[in-house]
Amino acid sequence: MDEQGNIIDYLEDLEKKDPLLLHGDSLELLKSIPDESIDCVITSPPYWGHRQYSGSGIGQEKSYEEFVLNLTKITKEIHRVLKSSGSFWLNLGDTYRSKKLLGIPWRVAIRMMDEQNWVLRNSVIWNKHKGGLDSSKDKLRNVHENIFHFVKDEKKYFYDGTSIRSNARKTIVKNGSVISATGVSGVRYKRQIELSTILTDEEKVNAFSALNEVLDRIRNNEIADFRMIIRGQQRATHSESESVSGRAKELNKKGFYFLFYHPDGTLPGDVWEIIPEDTQKRKDHYAVYPEDVCKIPILATCPLDGIVLDPFSGSGTTALVAFKHNRKSIGIDLSTDYIEFSKDRIYEYRYENSGVLQFFDKE
Repeated sequence: MDEQGNIIDYLEDLEKKDPLLLHGDSLELLKSIPDESIDCVITSPPYWGHRQYSGSGIGQEKSYEEFVLNLTKITKEIHRVLKSSGSFWLNLGDTYRSKKLLGIPWRVAIRMMDEQNWVLRNSVIWNKHKGGLDSSKDKLRNVHENIFHFVKDEKKYFYDGTSIRSNARKTIVKNGSVISATGVSGVRYKRQIELSTILTDEEKVNAFSALNEVLDRIRNNEIADFRMIIRGQQRATHSESESVSGRAKELNKKGFYFLFYHPDGTLPGDVWEIIPEDTQKRKDHYAVYPEDVCKIPILATCPLDGIVLDPFSGSGTTALVAFKHNRKSIGIDLSTDYIEFSKDRIYEYRYENSGVLQFFDKE
């Protein structure tokens, strides 16, 4: 069976959760994947000019312009195979040449937005806490990389925020008073309303009434936390201009508004504190692509019956995390060594957790 038939059979087999790992050129194999068949793409392509990976391929171009061109050929194919409800998470590092930081991640991202109609939803900073050896004495150490979250359709893309929220702190009752998850009792807000010289008497009455209703909701565990913005006491969030901010309009009209915190906790921020994987025990592959980088993208943007794709699968981290979270996945890599290494990782995980002795066909 050719690779296209193999891919189509895998996509149609709803019961099969074992990753499909394919050896070959990413651009050519992507052409074998049907339109709008993939739910989530997560990948970390080889960075330009950093090191010679096994099997050569992308990242070895003579110029960064050629690298950007080759990579965007692949992102164009990814746009085709991704569902309208899908997400694409792209991790890229930057490169220095002649003491100049080239800005490669943003060169790629802007070209994707301008020429391929990608919608950028988040620019995530991955703080690795540690970087490579750096002997420079006239610049700061580089310890971060970019992770871009792209979608095809800003209104239709799948996003399960509940699955990635942190555990919310609980409301407590202290000395007969209801205290929110972060210690808000309403006493300070009541004092600010009472002493306000800006609110009208009617606005004060309405503000007291609304605040008491919110405190009742805290008492009944309907919400975990809140903040009250009062005219003349706190600034409107984002902007004071009514033409820009609906909150500013509400503040000017009523004299106050509330910000409510989600009862299931808060969403992660766009700075991820993730230490790279330990590579000391690896013989052939030295990419520092940790499992935690894949967790949020898979849980938030790939439904349980969805399929994850990594067109530069390397050591198989994306496939492994997808497998751990019960998602199907397809991985592509130019190196047979990396494909075998990936199979071994997933084989070991499955054996350790289920005792199954055979996973991939090793012949």
